[in-house]
Amino acid sequence: MDPTRYIVLFRGVGGATQLPVKRLKAVLDDAGFEDVATYINSGNAVLTASLDEAGVVEAVGEAVRREMGFDKAVIARGADDWDLMIARNPFAQAADDPTRVHVYALEAAPQPEDVEALEAKAGGTERFHLNGRTLYLHTPDGMGTSRFAPKIEPTLKVAMTARNWRSMLALQELARGG
Repeated sequence: MDPTRYIVLFRGVGGATQLPVKRLKAVLDDAGFEDVATYINSGNAVLTASLDEAGVVEAVGEAVRREMGFDKAVIARGADDWDLMIARNPFAQAADDPTRVHVYALEAAPQPEDVEALEAKAGGTERFHLNGRTLYLHTPDGMGTSRFAPKIEPTLKVAMTARNWRSMLALQELARGG
């Protein structure tokens, strides 16, 4: 397989669980990944690998488990997929405040009945749109006050992690060499 640029997201980083970026970069370099870069201490890395997405998730997950004791979901997307996630944002007009638009990378597409259950829980000013393994959430009143956001993962029953629009664009730039 030709080398591919990947964005790697770590679920559940923050609070008691930290992945210091210098150490994370060293662990990923030592695991054989190329052109490793990290973005802020919230569980983001960009790297190049001659593996498919599942292979990257497995290899990164094993390396951070073994070397850093991190045992939570790892989600990866190729740079081209990341570009599509950005291009397909249905809330692009709201992205002028990049902390109010969030993109969730899901480990797998949820079951239709779980999507229906989530739709039944939606309300207030927040809006969401699901596209396969990507969920877009617009929180006009802020993520910190959202009563809907904490319901997303347990309702869809799929591991996921979210990044705000600012982080999405920064990771895209990092992946593209910017």
